[in-house]
Amino acid sequence: MTPVLKTKYVFTVTARIAAVTSAGDIGYGTRRIIPIIGGEVHGEGINGKVLPFGADFQIIRPDELIDLEAKYAIETDDGAVIYVVNTGIRFGPKELLEKLKRNEPVDPKLIYFRTTPKFETGSEKYRWLMQHLFIGSAARHADRVVIDVHQVL
Repeated sequence: MTPVLKTKYVFTVTARIAAVTSAGDIGYGTRRIIPIIGGEVHGEGINGKVLPFGADFQIIRPDELIDLEAKYAIETDDGAVIYVVNTGIRFGPKELLEKLKRNEPVDPKLIYFRTTPKFETGSEKYRWLMQHLFIGSAARHADRVVIDVHQVL
């Protein structure tokens, strides 16, 4: 018998974002680039800030499913730097996704937005981030993305 999968909440990332840049239709969707300009990280084992560089590179498919790949860095309150690559998908009713594109509020419970963050750091204290898998439950707002990160046990 295999181990039962469980998850444990570890921290929340709030990434502030700037205006969307679009590269247009690339043949299988629309490429969008959304700068990450800062933010905060809060949790039991990790606190710090999202550094003001990085971006979320998205493809909006013709069926409106959004493939996401965000690359950014976190600096902890004790000075460690953690590089993050966070891939995922966002999907929901077309009319609600259109509202999000216009920066109009949408109840996050009505949008499926999940991610799989991976971390890299030279800090021994945070090495555990590289030794486990994580999943995120996220919400998109006009000026930020909020991700609750859970460790898969």
